[in-house]
Amino acid sequence: MSAAVDTAPPRNAAPNAEATGRRVEEVLDRIAQRDDSEITASAEELVRVLMDFYGAGLARIVHLLDRAGNREGGGSPRAAVLRDELVASLLVLHDLHPEDVATRIERALESVRRQHPAEVAGFDEDTGVLRLRSADSGGCGCPSTSQEAQQAIEGALSCFAPEVTSVQMEPAKAAQEPTLLQISSRPPTAATPS
Repeated sequence: MSAAVDTAPPRNAAPNAEATGRRVEEVLDRIAQRDDSEITASAEELVRVLMDFYGAGLARIVHLLDRAGNREGGGSPRAAVLRDELVASLLVLHDLHPEDVATRIERALESVRRQHPAEVAGFDEDTGVLRLRSADSGGCGCPSTSQEAQQAIEGALSCFAPEVTSVQMEPAKAAQEPTLLQISSRPPTAATPS
């Protein structure tokens, strides 16, 4: 019985497109040799899905860099790339995102703030729990509205800050009631001197 030889490059080596392509083909061939067409089809689909995901990310980077370079005043290509949900998710996935988690949480909230205003009440890095406070008391207060807001916020966080494992919404701070001024219909009558 011969031992399988691992031809994978060391983890810290820069990947080579040709070697990576060969490695993917070798793995798919080994799976196909198992004589299980369902597993082979699943493996091939997985490779296609990942290729589509990374291809879309790379295409988006090129588009954003091109757009930022063609703007008057130059615009910041880096800022354009970091604002994009797809690109940000790829950078975070590979631990390449240059911004800290607090900045990325704020970026996620900013991306949905127009429809769902919220502000950070606290973030526990150990548990991944993010506490948010609704920034306004507008809307009807219906459970469906707050559920929609939480889903939109969680979706943005999953792209920009996947370190957030759960979101707890707190009600908005109650606004202080204005002082009620009494206005009478006519001025009070003065007492007549006797």
